[in-house]
Amino acid sequence: MIRVLLVDDQPLIRSGFRALLDLEDDIEVVAEAADGARGVELAREHLPDIALVDIQMPGVDGIEATRRIAADPALAGVHVVILTNYGLDEHVFDALRAGAAGFLVKDIHPEDFLHAVRVAARGDALLAPSITRKLIDRYVSRPPAPGPIAATTELTNREREVVVLVARGLSNDEIAAHLVISPLTAKTHVNRAMTKLHARDRAQLVVLAYESGLVIPRRG
Repeated sequence: MIRVLLVDDQPLIRSGFRALLDLEDDIEVVAEAADGARGVELAREHLPDIALVDIQMPGVDGIEATRRIAADPALAGVHVVILTNYGLDEHVFDALRAGAAGFLVKDIHPEDFLHAVRVAARGDALLAPSITRKLIDRYVSRPPAPGPIAATTELTNREREVVVLVARGLSNDEIAAHLVISPLTAKTHVNRAMTKLHARDRAQLVVLAYESGLVIPRRG
């Protein structure tokens, strides 16, 4: 059973998502919150698999709520998925840097929404390659302020190679084809790189790849 926490200040949005999720046999909405602070409290209380968090809320917004969840070791199993009306804007990028696993636009088709929840719950490829590429484009056009250098020296040569391919937007299957290895082996390399770089998920691995200098943005 996939346990979901809904955090959105608009009751109509919450009720719509809940109605959709409650129809599924393998998904359970365990709690709802109207602001980020309460959302963090409920995450600690219920330990959901997925926290669907609106990015813009009064008081504690989605970015700060994501940061608090990501910073709490007790919530390491909670995957935050950001909800937004605006697509890939600068606030979404900030949320991904704060530790979000990915994002969904609120006008997403119901079947795509349910698929995304299940993918996020697996801890698998939480960002579609097309979204990863958009992240890269945004990073190249407006790089964030330099952050701490990630410990990329701990990576093996193959893990470095895999991280570069992840940062270029390739899926595990595409990485496997590029390196002539199995998809399972590719996924194993990705997971080991995330562990060594203390990345919660694939999205954060992309950010760390650029912030560490392992991948240099191409301009022009």
